[in-house]
Amino acid sequence: MKSKKAFTLITLFIAGESIFLLPFVVARIFRPTFLAVFEINNFQLGSAFSVYGVLALISYFLGGPLADRFSAKKLMSFSLFITAIGGVFMSSIPSLLGLTFLYGFWGITTILLFWAAFIKATRAYGGATTQGFAFGSIDAGRGLFAAILASLGVYLFDYFIPVDASIASRDQLSTALSGIILIFSTITLLTSLLVCVVIPSCSNQVEEKHNKISLEGLRTVIKNKAVWLNALIVLCAYVGYKCTDDFSLYASDVLGYNDVDAAHIGTISFWLRPVGALAAGLLGDRLSHSKMIRYCFIIMLVGGVLIASNGFTSVESIFVVLTLAVTSLGIYGLRGLYFALLEDNNIPFVFTGSAAGFISFIGYTPDVFFGPLMGLILDNSPGADGHQQLFLVVAGFALLGLLATFGFEKLRTKEISSSA
Repeated sequence: MKSKKAFTLITLFIAGESIFLLPFVVARIFRPTFLAVFEINNFQLGSAFSVYGVLALISYFLGGPLADRFSAKKLMSFSLFITAIGGVFMSSIPSLLGLTFLYGFWGITTILLFWAAFIKATRAYGGATTQGFAFGSIDAGRGLFAAILASLGVYLFDYFIPVDASIASRDQLSTALSGIILIFSTITLLTSLLVCVVIPSCSNQVEEKHNKISLEGLRTVIKNKAVWLNALIVLCAYVGYKCTDDFSLYASDVLGYNDVDAAHIGTISFWLRPVGALAAGLLGDRLSHSKMIRYCFIIMLVGGVLIASNGFTSVESIFVVLTLAVTSLGIYGLRGLYFALLEDNNIPFVFTGSAAGFISFIGYTPDVFFGPLMGLILDNSPGADGHQQLFLVVAGFALLGLLATFGFEKLRTKEISSSA
């Protein structure tokens, strides 16, 4: 039984990260190279992310009832399979139009069929008393898996380039990036098979009562005020996560690192993700999930303010790397906890898909607006100025998230007192 749960845990975190390798991880690690190879700027890449975000938002909303009705195992496996097919097209280095259509396609494949089903499977794994451990350990595992792949990807990228990265031609960089994309596509495809074999089929009470998709869950969760605050918490935390896309570009633009060294800076954040997520999850079960979320928002706020108020140079690179590292701990701690609030809010398990879908519909709106916003800020204010402005925005959302967490705690305390 223990070994079965262990395999389930491992499969969940591999699946939870593999689904986003192609849409996000490639561009996050190799952002300077990605821009050069596809011959686009930050705003154009951000616009492609926005197409993903718009279709993802619709998919979040529709995917909740879908996950309440159908097997999480089947939905996740099929989603991984068709997402991997898109990676083969990406490896051909399509035009900006083709890349934009691809991100729209992924907005559907990675969310409609996957996300709510994944949250439901994770909540089922955690049970009633270890939601912090479940979400924290799975996000930690996702982070560890991503860090390993990121480090391996940087190594292989460097290996695929026949010359020093600083003097490599576009064709040489393109060939190396295509190889990385195909490797990540293969990993995504193999994960689809792993999910089929390992993930158990969860019983679903809604499925037993209905032979079609029901909106009962959505109606129930929308009436819950704490769910709206939970969604705002996710939104503010996700802005911080989206900003990690800037870390490697920051190292390139401000610290003067070449493409390979900048990618190494980007991977530091990946390696801190398992630490932040697991620590926050375990402490959240012992203290309270909302209290740990407060602490994480404070870390994100302080880190954003520090970077926004200083123009770092290569002489101070150690300080900025440490600042980015600590800020990453807070950001990833939030990711390991914010869906654990579903149990704190007493959302019925049969409506987990609907609750996760609605929260995600609001919480992941940064997929729509933050990419273009980041592109505009960085393109219009080159160098340190743009990055400082970006982290000021992050600090503002951290403050808003902190206030939303206080509101969530106050509302839950009031509801508990009135029911006592």
